[in-house]
Amino acid sequence: TSKMLCGYQRALLARSSNGGKHSHATFGRDRSYCSAYPGQRSSFVNAFSWVKTPDVIPTYRVMDAEGKLINEKEDPKIPDEKLLKMYKTLVRLNQLDVVMYDVQRQGRVSFYMTNYGEEATQIGSAAALENEDVVYTQYREAGTFMWRGFTLSEFMNQCYSNEFDYGKGRQMPVHYGSKRINFQTVSSPLATQIPQATGAAYAQKMKGLKNVTVCYFGEGAASEGDFHAGLNFAATLEAPVIFFCRNNGWAISTPSREQFRGDGIAGRGPGYGITTARVDGNDIFAVYNVMSAARAYAVAESKPVLIEAMSYRVGHHSTSDDSTRYRPAEEIEEWKTKHNPITRFKKYLMARNLWDDKKDVDLAKEARKQVLEELTRAENAKKPPLDDLWTDVYDELTPNLVEQKAALQEHLAKYGDKYPTALYAERK
Repeated sequence: TSKMLCGYQRALLARSSNGGKHSHATFGRDRSYCSAYPGQRSSFVNAFSWVKTPDVIPTYRVMDAEGKLINEKEDPKIPDEKLLKMYKTLVRLNQLDVVMYDVQRQGRVSFYMTNYGEEATQIGSAAALENEDVVYTQYREAGTFMWRGFTLSEFMNQCYSNEFDYGKGRQMPVHYGSKRINFQTVSSPLATQIPQATGAAYAQKMKGLKNVTVCYFGEGAASEGDFHAGLNFAATLEAPVIFFCRNNGWAISTPSREQFRGDGIAGRGPGYGITTARVDGNDIFAVYNVMSAARAYAVAESKPVLIEAMSYRVGHHSTSDDSTRYRPAEEIEEWKTKHNPITRFKKYLMARNLWDDKKDVDLAKEARKQVLEELTRAENAKKPPLDDLWTDVYDELTPNLVEQKAALQEHLAKYGDKYPTALYAERK
């Protein structure tokens, strides 16, 4: 078959079917021999030269910075109702970030990470998926949770580690997860979710499911070994997984120019034999189109896709970071004002008379009110039961855990009045 032929042999076939004209693949090739090495089949050449650096992969966009369609043919034709849901989710996510950042600064939660500047990468991609698609996120994808139906109450329960937190208070804030919406729980170590996502997608394939697994991560995580292992396994196993890289320019304080010398993250895809695209992450329509195409391809071909979404992290890496120590405030302000993905989308909606300034003000006020209401409720809820200290690791408590539990119970029986035990819920 043609798959067993080297480049020169395929070129000859192309030539014979092209009226005897030379195929592009034959130029500069040694027509006497072709490689049959098991590691890679290719044609031999008789003059040495280094491999040329391929052209830089272009960045796909649909809207310009003013929210105007550049090419009408690329309009995703999203129904108005869905367009408005997408915009409202952007605003609600933004208000969640504003409130929670201030709350952390007041010492009411221990940690928080904002999504400023990267909202379109999240909502645009999530809107193109099906609810049955499994999602692995890093830690800056709260918008994908929100789109899928993760409620403000669930966000707050997790950040406050109260009795209603699915993780029972065992995780840092913003480490969300929900079996109900098919989102795996966020894990702090970078890139561990990448090979896990490949395995989940392969399991979907083995079960014959017509769904995909989506794995989000930042360009900093792509410097981890798990990135390379995960992509290579996905390629060789032909797993229907979509790797979605948010290249926001900064891995905490390390700029992308110091992380790699190749063509970003998208430039690595072809080396693994993975279908790849680069997209303007601040263009919600471009992100939606690329994710839609990626999902369709992954389901139909049962193969992986790599997407690099170019964006900018407007906020600090986290509440433990002050990004003005390593980048100028003027740069941040420029991206916040001139390249704001929410503003770009709003201009599009207003040009179509689907939105106006009054609706925008009212939405922001209502969203903030809802966030504050859920915050108050979560803040006043009790902490998880003390008995949960020993559960969910072993099916049956080990002897040392039984001993520890008994020791704590004995201690509290004697000195319970010295501790705020009333703040903890009773185990049901």
